[in-house]
Amino acid sequence: MNRAGQSLLGSQELTSSLFADAANFELRFVESYDRIATVVGALKTLGLRVVLTSGSFDIIHEGHSMYLEAARRFGDFLIVGLDSDDKIRARKGPGRPAVPQMERLRMVTHQRGVGLVTLKGTRHPRWSLIKAVGPDVLVATEDTYTAAEIAELESRYCTKVEVLERMATVSTSARLRRIQLGIPEPGETAAGPGDEPVPAGRPRS
Repeated sequence: MNRAGQSLLGSQELTSSLFADAANFELRFVESYDRIATVVGALKTLGLRVVLTSGSFDIIHEGHSMYLEAARRFGDFLIVGLDSDDKIRARKGPGRPAVPQMERLRMVTHQRGVGLVTLKGTRHPRWSLIKAVGPDVLVATEDTYTAAEIAELESRYCTKVEVLERMATVSTSARLRRIQLGIPEPGETAAGPGDEPVPAGRPRS
C-alpha cells in the first residue's frame, strides 16, 4: 500500500475511534489544525456531515450541555473550538477564566456527542479554525456573527450557519458574581458560615 493509502486508512481508523463512547481525551484533543483538516477529510470521505462550534465553556453548566447537544443534531460529528486562557483573558479581564483551559478541554470531551476538541488562541488568525474544518454546518449563538459575516462565511467557508439562542438560565459571569458576593442561586436560601445552601422550602437538619 502506498503512503497516501496508508494515511487514509490511518485517518479512517482514527475517526472510528472518535465515535467510541469513552471520553478518550488524548485522542479527541487535537491541537494541530492541519491534523484536524486531515480528520475532517476522512470523515467527509465516509459521507459524514461535520458540525463546528466554539466557545469558552468556563464552568460547564446545563446551558452548555444543552447547546452542545443541539449543535450535534445538525450533523454526524461535532468539533468544538475552545477559547484558550489567553483569549478569554484578553476579552474578559485578568480574573477569567475561572477554570484553566486543560480542565475545560477535558470537561467538554465528556459532553455527550462531542467528537473532537481543539484550542482557539490569540495567535490564531480570524476564522482560521473555520477555514481548516470547512464545516457542513457552523453553529453559533445570536451575538457571534453579524448578518454580513454569516453571508461571507456561507459563501466562502461553510455550507450553512445555524444560529442558536443561548440556553443558560444564568451566565457564567453572573454565577461567578453570585459566588463572589455570597448570593444564593434562585430557589436556595442563604447559608450560614460553613453551611451548604439549602433549597427554599426545605427545612435545615
